[in-house]
Amino acid sequence: MSTASAARSIGVRTSIVRRRPPLLRHLLAGLRAVAALVLAAAFLAPFAWSVLSSLKAGHEIFTFPPSWLPEVARWGNYPAVWRQVPFGRFAANTTIVTAVAVLGEVVSSTLVAYGFARFRFPGRGVLFTAVVATLVLPGEITLIPRFIMFKALGWLDTFLPLTVPFYFGSAFFIFLMRQFFLSLPIELDEAAELDGANGFQTLTSVLVPLMKPALATVAIFSFLSHWNEFLNPLIFLRSTEKFTLALGLRFFQQAAETGGEPREPYLMAASLMVTLPCIVLFFSAQRYFVRGVVMSGMKY
Repeated sequence: MSTASAARSIGVRTSIVRRRPPLLRHLLAGLRAVAALVLAAAFLAPFAWSVLSSLKAGHEIFTFPPSWLPEVARWGNYPAVWRQVPFGRFAANTTIVTAVAVLGEVVSSTLVAYGFARFRFPGRGVLFTAVVATLVLPGEITLIPRFIMFKALGWLDTFLPLTVPFYFGSAFFIFLMRQFFLSLPIELDEAAELDGANGFQTLTSVLVPLMKPALATVAIFSFLSHWNEFLNPLIFLRSTEKFTLALGLRFFQQAAETGGEPREPYLMAASLMVTLPCIVLFFSAQRYFVRGVVMSGMKY
């Protein structure tokens, strides 16, 4: 088919689409809206059930047929969680561990990714392949060696095993940040070098200000990982006063005193309080998160 024929064919199809009856266009738009609402309701239903169940009395959880709305909203379930277990201590521990680990993971991954993306040295490709290859290793494989090492260092029942290892970078975040570095023009580095900046000054003064989407993406992923981490605190922590929120929920399930009532409403309330910071962080940084994910895969 010639270019002119192809152009006429495309023009015919475009005119057919444009001539679609207004009623049909509105009908299709309505169907898409209905489908979106149905999917949104399906995904939000479990969360809504958790919110409403956290306001119920214990016996209402097990009524059949189940009722969505509580007979009387019991807002006291939330402060009751703080009275029955040291929930404030658990939250403070989680905040400390998460903040320190996220800072280390973001800084170290940025530095390593900058080296892989901008500097040429012998074995760079092999080293980067080895780093990415560690993604296929589940964390459970290294759990016993890490436990033995941390025990020899005297780090058990401290926050050090939950924070220090993340100052050596993360394979996934290194890959993500490297992809974002590759999307930035090398001319920026050359211009900074002409102005007398060294590599570190180029990174901190020129490239990092342009990397807010990528940094936000890494920070969000890292925050969610450390905030919800259960296995590592379970293995390395022993004292109740050092428990994180993930361990605290399990501790609450076993130790809460509810006067003989079912614990499920209190567990729902505690779970929602643990989830709330994740929701707030995601929606507050959603713009940077989406842009960072998109731009990190632009160049290979």
